Amino acid sequence: MKIPSAPPSISGAPARKPIRGFVHLARGFGAAQWQAKWDRGEIIGLNERLPYGYFWAQQDGCLIEYSEDHPEGPFGAAFRLGVRLLLGFDFVHAWRNRHGIYAAEIVWTGTESQYLAILLLLRTVGRRHRPEVIAQSVWLFDSWPRLSTLKRWLYRRLIADAAVLTVHSEEGLKVARALFPRQRSMFMPYGIRADDMVSPKQRIAHRLIRVLSAGSDRHRDWATLVAALRDRPDAELRIVAPRLPAGLKLGANVSLVHPKTNQEYIDLYRWADVVALALNPNLHGSGITVIEEATVRGVPVVVTDIGGLRGYFSDQEVRYVPAGDPAAMHEAIVALADDDDARVRMVERAQRRMLEAGLTSRGFAQRHAELSRQLLYDAKLPAEEEAVTRLSPAG
Repeated sequence: MKIPSAPPSISGAPARKPIRGFVHLARGFGAAQWQAKWDRGEIIGLNERLPYGYFWAQQDGCLIEYSEDHPEGPFGAAFRLGVRLLLGFDFVHAWRNRHGIYAAEIVWTGTESQYLAILLLLRTVGRRHRPEVIAQSVWLFDSWPRLSTLKRWLYRRLIADAAVLTVHSEEGLKVARALFPRQRSMFMPYGIRADDMVSPKQRIAHRLIRVLSAGSDRHRDWATLVAALRDRPDAELRIVAPRLPAGLKLGANVSLVHPKTNQEYIDLYRWADVVALALNPNLHGSGITVIEEATVRGVPVVVTDIGGLRGYFSDQEVRYVPAGDPAAMHEAIVALADDDDARVRMVERAQRRMLEAGLTSRGFAQRHAELSRQLLYDAKLPAEEEAVTRLSPAG
């Protein structure tokens, strides 16, 4: 799906050549399929009409096309998944989107599963025109120690062809630079749709304290969170997750819920007094999406101090607690519930931080557009012209 470019929005800015960008995301995030589900309210979370809001880069002079989920039967699905299992990334999905990739000047990717596939595709076809690839890593550096020697060798060879490695966590950035010291790497802060930001209201917290938690990634520490609140007489916990670890005892005041529509999910934030996230050690900023969602919906957050989240919010904007400490988690939740003024001030600061730092989907797209222009054009300018360009208004 091609997204038409908007005209330049800054009066007097010099005209600049539009950037042809291709957004390659995992199967299941194809533009047409996503748009249809979004229209029906079936995409859960504070999402955009197209995944991650990359299309907003049209306001920065980009021509954006998204990858699509090409039809496949049982044999095609088995073949694609078999190749993915063998390589560790989805090469067949990239091959099916090859025409959009070839036509682009630069490719933006969701995770390493997409950029590794594209880099192999570009090596395989040996085309004269090779788009630059912004290689966004999410899970790779957490799983790197467990990769086979062969896969590490292959991934190193492919990553050497990327224009830049990007990560969502400053902790991940440290590892990226240690593993790939010759590769350009940078922290690319993640943001969500914040158009409907809800001002926090001064009100007394419920008794029982209403606590919400959500998430599906592998680094959620559900055991610690549940231990913090299980059978407590002062709180109720609702968890939004596909599943919880087998054998985890929830208690009478803890429930696993599955909202069927996005409105049901948003209503849970309206229900909650506090959002609580317990996390295991990670390098990708686990939990940042839910923290930003809670902030947009006007709910204060208690979260494990791990995973590079301080690169987004300070301890004046969310309440941090030590990892693996149920007592500290419970204490922080109760303290926030007991201080109505503190909850309001914390959310106000967090919301201001999101807007000022561009922790929004529009800001996320703008950062990609700016990086793309630098990679494609600014870095190729003569020194004198580059200096002038950097001092000129953004185009």
